[in-house]
Amino acid sequence: MNLAQWLERVAKAAPERPALFHGRDLDATYGEFYARAMAVAGWLKAAGVGPGDRVGLFLKNLPQYLVAQYGVWAAGAAVVPINAKLHAREAAWILDNAGAARCFTSPGLHEGLVTVSDIPCHDVTGTDFEAALAHAPLDTIVPRGPEDLSWLFYTSGTTGRPKGVTITNRMLHAMALSYFADVDEVTGEDTALYAAPMSHGAGIYNLMHVLKGARHVTPVSGGFDEAEIFDLARHHARVHMFAAPTMVKRMTDTAKATGESGEGLRTIVYGGGPMYVADIVEAVDHFGPIFVQIYGQGECPMCITALTREEVADRTHPDWQARLASVGRAQSVVEVAIGDADGTPLPAGEVGEIMVRGDAIMAGYWQNPEATAKTVVDGWLMTGDMGTLDAGGYLTLKDRSKDVIISGGTNIYPREVEEALLLHPSVREVSVIGRPHPEWGEDVVAFVVCNGEMDAAALDAHCLDQIARFKRPKAYFALEELPKNNYGKVLKTELRSKLEEQE
Repeated sequence: MNLAQWLERVAKAAPERPALFHGRDLDATYGEFYARAMAVAGWLKAAGVGPGDRVGLFLKNLPQYLVAQYGVWAAGAAVVPINAKLHAREAAWILDNAGAARCFTSPGLHEGLVTVSDIPCHDVTGTDFEAALAHAPLDTIVPRGPEDLSWLFYTSGTTGRPKGVTITNRMLHAMALSYFADVDEVTGEDTALYAAPMSHGAGIYNLMHVLKGARHVTPVSGGFDEAEIFDLARHHARVHMFAAPTMVKRMTDTAKATGESGEGLRTIVYGGGPMYVADIVEAVDHFGPIFVQIYGQGECPMCITALTREEVADRTHPDWQARLASVGRAQSVVEVAIGDADGTPLPAGEVGEIMVRGDAIMAGYWQNPEATAKTVVDGWLMTGDMGTLDAGGYLTLKDRSKDVIISGGTNIYPREVEEALLLHPSVREVSVIGRPHPEWGEDVVAFVVCNGEMDAAALDAHCLDQIARFKRPKAYFALEELPKNNYGKVLKTELRSKLEEQE
């Protein structure tokens, strides 16, 4: 079925129920939300957008985000959510690779994108979107099947080039229903607060809140601001939000410094990076049992394991510390196993690659059968993460098999940064690694072999012109040569040792 039907059902049953808020201000009831989405769908159809087409969403967190998303779905098309922190050139590459028919944008992003992309772009605060909202609505939602593409999510790989994860209606149905079973309950009295990018997990969690007729709040700041979150939680009450571990840490530090109690916060689901045991213990001690942990990937969105609020808050179980260091147990719609190099399941306690299968795993990578064949093997999603399962089914992550840097809950892929730096004429060789950071978890540093003296300021300016600001190195270290093994592979372990010496 088409996911827009969930919105339709709530709108017909309770059209006056408040739906979309910008900060404290009501932007639309469910009746208005549905009417706007159907008008956008009618406008898209008139523009030639139909079943199976792709439409980009390159905009910051705004109420119009959900209107555009459900309008795209109602028209039978799929959304291509793009991280608003990406450079315009990166967004343009994704749109081109997806074969997107259109793209919805917002101020600050629209201006850069239109200079580098030929795809029609429409600012959701501009006249194009006004025309869409004034268009005759689509008569009926376009029927879609369970295996039809719904959400084309681009996640980078070790090659540095993003890969499109084909997320189907079946996957999102499974994720939403598993949420109710394994993560949290939702009622019409709840509030979803989008303080993390709606292009990622925070936004994908809109589904279960639409299904239950809950409120949806986008902060006026457009992002993560601790004081604003506490204010909105007090005002709206019964707030759910998704947060990276670094966001949880910042909220705890701010609350303790300012005397905030977290009034109005009902559930914080955290994931997307490593959570230190000491940090979550401190957070629970201050805010109470409001935290739930999930582990997922774009290839199995938000839906591999979960650690319940009771388990996160428990300090009486003999193994509570080990459980708190884990990412929980398999969610209801998937199986989780640990495999050896050949994918053969290993017994409890042994370290291997985390494998997942079930209705929530991806259909494959967009137009990339080779990558799909390497990642989905005999029905198992090979996550590339290493871990161990204990006898109780608790999964603990041990290491990442890929050299991904996770900064503030966002994945940064070294190869992509390295390729950007290698475009600078002074750079002969480069290797990028992650450096521990007390607030962000990790940040990016680059070891550079230059033709002549290294100019860090010039390299930084070059990166800002090539890639998103958050991906650029925060420090540059000049080397005469990179350490390599006999096969010419850069030894990043030696670079990490050099970094420790430098620091």
